[in-house]
Amino acid sequence: MNQIFNFFGSILGYLLWWLYLLVQNYGVAIILFTVIIKMLLFPFSVKQQRSMVANSKLAEKQKQLQKLYAKDKQRLQIETQKLYEKEGVNPMGGCMTMFFPFLIMFGLYYTVLNPLQNALHLSNAAINKAVAMLNHIPGLSAGFNQAYSQIEIVKNYGNLKPFLTMFNGSEIWKLESFSHGFRFLGLNLLDTPCDASNIFGTLFRSNLWTIPIGCLVFSIVTQYFMFKLQPGMQQQQQQGCMKAMFYIMPLISAWFACTVPAAVGFYWIISTITGFLQTVVLNVWFSPEDLNAQAEARHVAWMEQNEAVMQAIPMSARKPLQEPPKPKKAGKRRR
Repeated sequence: MNQIFNFFGSILGYLLWWLYLLVQNYGVAIILFTVIIKMLLFPFSVKQQRSMVANSKLAEKQKQLQKLYAKDKQRLQIETQKLYEKEGVNPMGGCMTMFFPFLIMFGLYYTVLNPLQNALHLSNAAINKAVAMLNHIPGLSAGFNQAYSQIEIVKNYGNLKPFLTMFNGSEIWKLESFSHGFRFLGLNLLDTPCDASNIFGTLFRSNLWTIPIGCLVFSIVTQYFMFKLQPGMQQQQQQGCMKAMFYIMPLISAWFACTVPAAVGFYWIISTITGFLQTVVLNVWFSPEDLNAQAEARHVAWMEQNEAVMQAIPMSARKPLQEPPKPKKAGKRRR
């Protein structure tokens, strides 16, 4: 699994490095990166909106089935599946599209975790030599996290430059340029807000505490206003995976932001804000009322098409279908 996310992070790293070259600041590059990703994923967001509207429309019919087959769970499951097939609704359609942000976040995590490999795309042989060299530098090897060894090389580039002879000229240029752009609004986006093994003892020693707190606050606030923007869909959103996402997502994002480099938590904050703005756009151009009207129009068009097909069939051909022949009476047997 780590290899998959690392590969995905390497792909995302090309876009992030290009944006960094454009603006020369990692924080600004992450903002632009998030906006571009949201634009690319916008069709999936529209699909999620349609799925949520369709599921909300079926809520009343589902309640009727639950009352009708309250004592027969197996029959209820069968009839519910028939209802989904009849209406052309995928009950998991809204949940599946919500996993894309997680995929992007974990991919970005590996881009930040291994910047030499996934952002700068330096040679693996040179990277391995540089990481091994860190373990032999007095005063440095004992103070850094082995999992963040590539980050340590970027953060301490000024002191390590004389020892980084394993990189060629163009690689040194990339590394030096990259090492100057991690300060954003007074925050070092390569630092980690706290140590996972001692979270309460280290969280407030740095202004990086604003990252996990921001993740928590923005997640709660934006989801609250999303419910306000979509009052007709609150019941649907409070069921199944939507309910779990509403309560668990803010806590997960805050905890995750505490224990990973601040750049990942910063991305999550920007992603949450842009996601809320995207919801506003969706409710202007793809509002539940408009989507319901479009679905009703398609249903009427389908009914008219079927009626036109039936009218084109001769009456003599339709009669056997409408009135099946009656069974013949058994005659008397002849002796």
